[in-house]
Amino acid sequence: MTHSIAVLFGTRRGILLLLRNALVAFGVLTGMFQIGLALWPEARPSGENRWSALLMLVTAALLFGLLRAWPGRKVSRTFSRPDIKIRVEIGDLFDQESHLIVGFSDTFDTDTTNGVVISESSVQGQFQKRIYGQDLARLDTELASALVGRTIESTETRADKSTGKLDRYPIGTVAVLGDPTRHFFCVAYSKMQNNLIASSNVDFLWQSLGAAWEGIYLRGQQKPVSIPVVGSELARVSCLDRESLLKMILLSFVARSRQSLVSKELRVIIHPKDHHHINMLEVEAFLRTL
Repeated sequence: MTHSIAVLFGTRRGILLLLRNALVAFGVLTGMFQIGLALWPEARPSGENRWSALLMLVTAALLFGLLRAWPGRKVSRTFSRPDIKIRVEIGDLFDQESHLIVGFSDTFDTDTTNGVVISESSVQGQFQKRIYGQDLARLDTELASALVGRTIESTETRADKSTGKLDRYPIGTVAVLGDPTRHFFCVAYSKMQNNLIASSNVDFLWQSLGAAWEGIYLRGQQKPVSIPVVGSELARVSCLDRESLLKMILLSFVARSRQSLVSKELRVIIHPKDHHHINMLEVEAFLRTL
């Protein structure tokens, strides 16, 4: 509630949207009022009643403007060319009945022991817990199978990287897990440094998003796909805030979809703890420009 009030009354777009909707409502209401007076002239208010009637019209217009401009928990846009729908909403990524995109590092590390390599609170950590029940042996086996034939960029030594996997794959490598009804597109969007800190940048993110769309184009059967706001925390892309990262995801998807249809619907899921970092009015306006 506090965040919504701040977005509506604390931003230029929020105030302008409120005023624009209120003015439209005021124009409609006064027009209807004038028609009513023309039909029933005996109902014309006089004296103080005129000011009361004006106050009622202004109040009703402002309430309408407030309701129309109030930031929601979900915004969407349906495109005709290409024939796709994009939805941005606050929610739980793993509750989505769709394919999922999950960010990994270039080593596809999975070890969550004491949070040294992979944090259990990260999207990948939650993926391993909620989808694989922390059965990391099965996950590692499936990852290894999905990566068969993929280029190994380099291999670390145990002396240099004390924990985790040693083979490094190029940024943008996608390991597809699951079955055709619900695939999990595990995309390498960050580099796991030998000090076990994952790092990424805008180029890595843009490249990995393009690779993810290509993987979904080939394996996703145009079914809905959901993605979190990748790069917002552990990948340490400090030059972009969450809202900018979200806009980059939207732009990348629309640009790729105009080459060929990737998926009928993209859902960008914002974790509830991150919603105060994102102005949904700005996101909605950005969607209209694509």
